[in-house]
Parts: sequence; structure tokens; C-alpha cells
Amino acid sequence: MIYIFSDNQYRKNNFILRDTYFSILRYRENMFDFYKNDSIDAVNAKFEAQKIAFAPLSFQAARALRNMGILDAISNARKQGITISELSQKLNISLYGVGVLVEMGLGMGAIKIHKDSDEDDLRLTLGKIGFFLMKDEMTQVNMDFAQDICYRGAENLEQSIREGKPAGLPHLGPWKTVYEGLSKLTEQQKKSWFGFDHFYSDLAFPEALPIVFERLAEQKDPRFFDIGGNTAKWAIACCKYNKDVHVSIIDLPGQTAVAEKNAAAADFANRIDTISCNVLDDTTEFPQGADAVWMSQFLDCFSLKQVTKILTKIHRAVTPETNVYVLEPLWDKQRFEAAAYSLQATSLYFTCIANGNSKMYRYAELKQAIETAGFELKEAHHNVGPNAYSLLRFRKK
Repeated sequence: MIYIFSDNQYRKNNFILRDTYFSILRYRENMFDFYKNDSIDAVNAKFEAQKIAFAPLSFQAARALRNMGILDAISNARKQGITISELSQKLNISLYGVGVLVEMGLGMGAIKIHKDSDEDDLRLTLGKIGFFLMKDEMTQVNMDFAQDICYRGAENLEQSIREGKPAGLPHLGPWKTVYEGLSKLTEQQKKSWFGFDHFYSDLAFPEALPIVFERLAEQKDPRFFDIGGNTAKWAIACCKYNKDVHVSIIDLPGQTAVAEKNAAAADFANRIDTISCNVLDDTTEFPQGADAVWMSQFLDCFSLKQVTKILTKIHRAVTPETNVYVLEPLWDKQRFEAAAYSLQATSLYFTCIANGNSKMYRYAELKQAIETAGFELKEAHHNVGPNAYSLLRFRKK
């Protein structure tokens, strides 16, 4: 998840975007210094600690500022700004309500006080942080996912780590893993979960497709296995890209049912089929005959031991000529601290909500888990797509 900006994404003639873009460029060369050096002074370190201590409240305040239209109203006021009383009247929210949210917004840096403001009635303008809370798609996706999927279950994080199971999952439903219940989530929860899932990986598809199909071009009627194919996004993209390819989606029954509907709706029912199974079940064996195997943002749903187990099954089903592709966001291959931070936070979702034992991996540990199953890395493409995914190609030894 997640390289937060492409090089051209925010080079617009806007002071917030332009200033933010060039500020972020300065982080690029020294991102890992953050993990090595502890150069922050004591005063700022204590301030950062308070941000963490009050994070649940500041998160909800940020959502309220966004959802209640306060950030939008401040943004529309532009350089002249707007007062708390004017916000109250405009949005029909009490002075008290606007006041406490605005004050928290000031503390977070999302809102700024106008340089000509009267102390008796503060005049407010939008800060850069407020702009991204309000307008940045990645921030919107992450915030909605955190609220609708993670927030209530996060209080069970410590229990999840102690017990090795997703102790926060019962807040969503009575399942062993979240994947068993994806089709049973509420519509809002589905929107947030799939919005989060697709926002990141789907953006890598346009760059990944030519890399993958370059090696399939000589195959007649190539057959692709999409393991963990979910809603058939990749399978449909493949069929649009190549008129001869056939894709078999291997996933849990709930997901394959959705995939079949989506494939039919896209007019590819004759080229996309599904195989319903639990890849971790000891009795499950993968079918043979694939020219290529694809796993997009799939292996992070399993522990490293489970990754090796799944790849061992794949090893038995493929030939030395079969290319096995893994598309993953690796946190140590990101360009920016914010991107790595998002991935590290996503790992906690896996801990307390998804399954209790997986995470967003580093390059070396995922590579080793796959190679332990009898594969050899042949090619690695990093920074694929605007969110800096890694596309790894393996072959059976």
C-alpha cells in the first residue's frame, strides 16, 4: 500500500499540492534513516507520544471534520478564511460542536488560524493535512477501512497477539477468518473492504500485464491460474488484454461465486472458470496444466509457514517452465515513510481482524518462504504501478 504518490500525480498548479509534492521528494533518499536514527528532540518526541495516546479520539475527530462538511466549508472559504460562528450557522451545527472539532483540527494541523484572525472569533483556513484528509483518495480509502473494518476490533489487538488468533473479528461476524465472511459483511463494510483491497493492487495491473504476457505471447490459448482471485478483477483484465487466454480462479466458495457473476457480467464466462477450495486444507491439491500462476496481494493473507505450504502445493502442480508470479506491496521496498507506515499498520489488521497470523512482508522474508518450497526467483520488478508494488517471478527448481 503503498507508495503514496506517483511522480506526476500532484504536480498541479496548486500551492498545497505543489508544496507537498516537493516536500515528499526530500524524504525519498533517506527513508530508512527514520528506522536507524533517533534524532528527534525530547519535546517533539513527547508531542508525538501524545498524538499516539489520543489517536482514537483524533481519528474520530478527523472523520467528523470530513463527514460533517467542516473541512469542505473551510476549504471553500479559501484565503479569506471562515470563523467558527460562520461555520456553525452555515452547517447548522452548534458553536460548541464546531468549536471542539476545530480545536482538535488545529492540534492535528488539519486547520490553521488565519494570520489576520481576531482572538475573539478565530478565522480559519485549511491546512495541508486537512486537504489530504478531505481530498486524497488514498487517505479516504484508508480511513473508511479503518473505521468500518478495523476500529472496534483493534481493542483486541493485544489479545490477538497473545492467543495467535483474530480476537477482534467477532465484531464483524462469527468466522475463523475474515475471508470466510466477506460475502456476508454489510454493504458499507463490503464497500470499505473491497475499496481498500482494490485501490492498491488494481492500480498495478496496467504495468503488470505486459510484463506477464510478454512470456505468454508464444503460447497458444494460454491458461492462467489466478489463486486468490477474489472478485475476478485480474482475470477480467487478462481477458481484455489477451483475446486467447483462459483463467481459472482458485478461491473460497464465497469469493468464486462473486467472481463467476462478475466474469459473466463482463462477457467472459466462456474464458473464466472457478475452482472452489480452501488452499490450506490438507486435502486440497492444485490442478495441473497452467502456463502461468498468479497471486496478487494473496500471500500476505497467510503466515510464512502457510506461504511455504501453499507454494509447496503449487510446486507439485507446475512444471519447470511454468512462471509463478507474486504481486505484493513490500514495506521495505517503498519509496516513502508514509507508504511503509501504511503497510505496517495494515499488518495489525491481519493480526486482530483478518486471520491472526499474517502481515505485510519484507522482501527477503517473503522470498525465502517461497524459495523454501522449491522455487527460484528469476526476476523482480519493484515500484510497479503508482503504489510501488513488487512483481516477483519464480520458477520451479
